[in-house]
Formats: sequence, C-alpha cells, structure tokens
Amino acid sequence: MEGVAAYGLDLIAMSIFKPIESYRRRQGYQLVAGLDEVGRGAWAGPLVAAALILKPYVKLPDLRDSKQVTPLARARWAKRIISRAISFSYGLVSEKEIDKVGISEANNLAFRRAVSGLKPQPDYVLADYFSVENCFCPIEGVRDGDKCVRVIAAASIIAKVYRDAILIKADRRFPGYSFAEHKGYGTAAHRRVIKKLGLSPYHRKSFHCL
Repeated sequence: MEGVAAYGLDLIAMSIFKPIESYRRRQGYQLVAGLDEVGRGAWAGPLVAAALILKPYVKLPDLRDSKQVTPLARARWAKRIISRAISFSYGLVSEKEIDKVGISEANNLAFRRAVSGLKPQPDYVLADYFSVENCFCPIEGVRDGDKCVRVIAAASIIAKVYRDAILIKADRRFPGYSFAEHKGYGTAAHRRVIKKLGLSPYHRKSFHCL
C-alpha cells in the first residue's frame, strides 16, 4: 500500500479522511467502492459485510467510523449514506457457515458476497484492513480504513446498522439472552446467560470462548 505522501496528504489537514478514493478515481477507476465488515469477533449472530459506491463529490460532513457514534446517530447516518449511494449491498455469513469454514474464510465470503451484489459492479474496492481472495476487481486493504477513508467509514455505518437490526430481532425470539443490548458480542453478562441457558441457535458453537 502506498504511503501517506503518495496521496498528497497533509497530516494536519482539516479532514480526517485520506483522499485515497479521489486518488484512485484520478487513476481511472470511476466506480470506487468501500467495503467493511462487522461481527467478526462476536459470539453470536452473523458476520455482515457492506459494500458501497458513493455518488461522486457527495458531501458527508462529520462522518465517522461506526464505532465512534451512538446507535441513534448511526441509524440517521445510514439513511443519509444510502440516499447518496450509487449502489450498496450486504454480504451475510451465518453462524452455521462460520462454524463450518472458520472466521477467516467467513470474512472472505462476506466480502465477496457484498461486492458481487453491487450493481453496477465497481472498478476498484477499498476495504478496511483485509483484502479479498478471488475477487473480480482490484481490492486494496487499508489499515484503519474505517477511520481514515470516507467510503469505508460509510460502509462500516450501514453494515453496523444492518447487523444490529438482525440481533434486535433475535432478541425478540430469544429474550433471555439480551441480544439487543450486546449485539452478540462478548460481555460478562452474556457469558453468565450462556452458563444459565446454554447456547441459542444464534451462537457460534465453534468459538472456543463458548
């Protein structure tokens, strides 16, 4: 991956985002997608990736990585982002699939499913940290991409909102597990509930911590 200087980035610039997306467009890639996943480290629930192509020159002031904003703000941002997208798509890998293929291959599957669902298809993909094997177009993994690349941050927001909605529905089916509260991630309370009730159909049985 090229260094910061290659993008002409001033580290004291006002924007928190690196201009990698516009740099790739100047190289001739017109449809540049952002790609991110959520739920990789969770004990329960699917792994969800989101791929997104934003309209050129769209403004999203104050956009931040999904982990840096409240659930209410994320939901509002997701609507704004989707309304400014050329295309967006989700790639889901179920708990059973994760147990079968392992989390690394599940990550690849989620990414590939999200990217292949984009219409039109992208010329280039910027992903948060990970690259993707056997993809039809160039993919660049950017370290901390959800914090420093706008289109990846946008993908992280819609992925998080989409996955949270799945876990909120799971909470209605299995109210004793408090899925709506912890979204399937590991907490002391979550561990206590598992010891009391056992694993639900939403839990990843291959995770050693369980």
